[in-house]
Amino acid sequence: MTAKVTLSFSDETIEEARRFAKREGLSLSAWMDQAAREKALREVFTAHADAVGRAGLDLEAAALADAEESALVDDALFGGRPRAA
Repeated sequence: MTAKVTLSFSDETIEEARRFAKREGLSLSAWMDQAAREKALREVFTAHADAVGRAGLDLEAAALADAEESALVDDALFGGRPRAA
C-alpha cells in the first residue's frame, strides 16, 4: 500500500535527492522511500547495538572465536583440504 503525503524540503536537499534518484534510475518518490527506510533500519540497528553493548556482550569476539574454532575443526577433520561440496 502507498500513502501520499506532502513534505517540505530545503532546495538543496531536494536537488540532491533528485540527482541521486536519477543516478540510481529511480523516481524521486522511490528514492525518498528507500532513503527513509534505510534511515529507519539504521536507527533500529544502532539501538540494538547500543543495547548489546550495555549488556556487556561482545558479539564480535564471540563470532571470531567461533570462526577460529571452526577452522581448527576443519583442519583436524580435513587436514587443510577444502570440504567436499
